[in-house]
Amino acid sequence: MTVTLSEKAEFHLQALLGGSAPNANGATKGIRISVKNGGCSGNEYAINITSKPQPDDLVTQQGKVLVYVDAKSASLLEGIVVDFVEGAMESGFKFINPNATDNCSGCGKSLKGGDSKSTGVPCS
Repeated sequence: MTVTLSEKAEFHLQALLGGSAPNANGATKGIRISVKNGGCSGNEYAINITSKPQPDDLVTQQGKVLVYVDAKSASLLEGIVVDFVEGAMESGFKFINPNATDNCSGCGKSLKGGDSKSTGVPCS
């Protein structure tokens, strides 16, 4: 499983994770990346902070950030690059995904790909 975090994304995720030291149970905080039905293109990316990955999550590490990838989303996330962009009007994570057949140019967090039959809801 190849997930790449840009230097900026890794920096911002490390700040969100607070150093990602193991908790009392030995679990380390990380991010969990998945694709869910919804969004304006039919699917949308989700990033959650967790120290309790799902049993079937694929685990990788980028620098000091532990990345859990939802196994059901793995085919859509293979080769993805997560970047962090900063702008005058909006800042946040940007997804560069070689598996997406279409992306929303408005929200930047929605994609179409794979065999998903989910229909999109226009973003506002």
